[in-house]
Amino acid sequence: MRANCWTGKNSVEVLDVPEPKILNSRDAIVRITSSAICGSDLHLYNGFIPTMKKGDILGHEFMGEVVETGPGVPNLAVGDRVVVPFPIACGACGACRQGLHSVCENSNPNAPLAEKMLGRSPCGIFGYSHMLGGYPGGQAQYARVPFADIGPIKIENGIPDEQVLFLSDIFPTGYMGAEMCDITAGDVVAVWGAGPVGQFAIASAKLLGAERVIAIDRFDYRLRIAAERAGATDVINYEQVPTLEALEEITAGRGPDACIDAVGMEAHHDVGPLHAYDRVKQTARVETDRPHVLREAIMSCRNGGIISVIGVYGGFVDKFPMGAFMNRSLRMRTGQCHVHRYLEPLLSRVRAGDIDPGFVITHRMSLEETPRGYEMFKNKEDDCLKVVLSP
Repeated sequence: MRANCWTGKNSVEVLDVPEPKILNSRDAIVRITSSAICGSDLHLYNGFIPTMKKGDILGHEFMGEVVETGPGVPNLAVGDRVVVPFPIACGACGACRQGLHSVCENSNPNAPLAEKMLGRSPCGIFGYSHMLGGYPGGQAQYARVPFADIGPIKIENGIPDEQVLFLSDIFPTGYMGAEMCDITAGDVVAVWGAGPVGQFAIASAKLLGAERVIAIDRFDYRLRIAAERAGATDVINYEQVPTLEALEEITAGRGPDACIDAVGMEAHHDVGPLHAYDRVKQTARVETDRPHVLREAIMSCRNGGIISVIGVYGGFVDKFPMGAFMNRSLRMRTGQCHVHRYLEPLLSRVRAGDIDPGFVITHRMSLEETPRGYEMFKNKEDDCLKVVLSP
């Protein structure tokens, strides 16, 4: 089969690789009909996630048709259309029983690698380094899905792939980011990053009742989509106006009730020297992540407010404003998305017409064009927000 493989920093290639096989009774094989390039994939592409190996198949946002199941998968049949969550979860461990599927205790066979960096291991993830399981990803023609009796959700015919594909990751991730804000009527929510996850955080904050949702980014086309499609009431281009000053003005000096970091480890800063400081330290591996957004969110949030972090971080940050965080009674809530618990509720939202997640798609490509898609997405060419791939 053909699959998009990591071949080194800033390099991917579509190669011929062996087709997946059933390895466990709870496995299923899925013929992929749609997959996507995620902003998190760029962390791999840019070389910031360790334990990648040449030839690893990338991609954790995918859906398709079941072509084979193991004897321990009674819930799926050949021919079923399914969306596959990016976290691989057993459904039976203590974490899974609490609905914390992204920290499943049984799905990462390489847990000791993750423990060296993170202290405890999260779950295994499709196409996301050997530290997180070494599982082949979904930017391919076929994929093996472990714990298929727990993970995939069946999709009825009549709903296009593009309306449900993002249930695999970015829609639930954005929704969880907003949900962690404990939004009540009248709240003001600021969202850093108007990429795909940020767009869904904005849309979800509106769905959950926020009065004002502020989108913060430096690309006008992403801010335009945030306002016209996601529902942002205010936008800030931080290269044109300082973020903290703009938030002070919008909130009459009080600060947002909640701040969502939808950017993570490769954040950009409008202050050149500070951005250079973190870039140099990250390049030298003195710190692994650039926490510009995290710092701004903490400094701008109202006293007693919530910082919701759904942007991906991989290790350690410098100059964390712990004094502001502690003395102003702020709360932080974080996590890779526990996708499994959001699948049915969000699919119901799509069926009801509350949201059409396809609004983030700007480019459609064949699997063979994936390397071009990575470069386009990375460099924000042609107003690229989200690339969907068809194997």
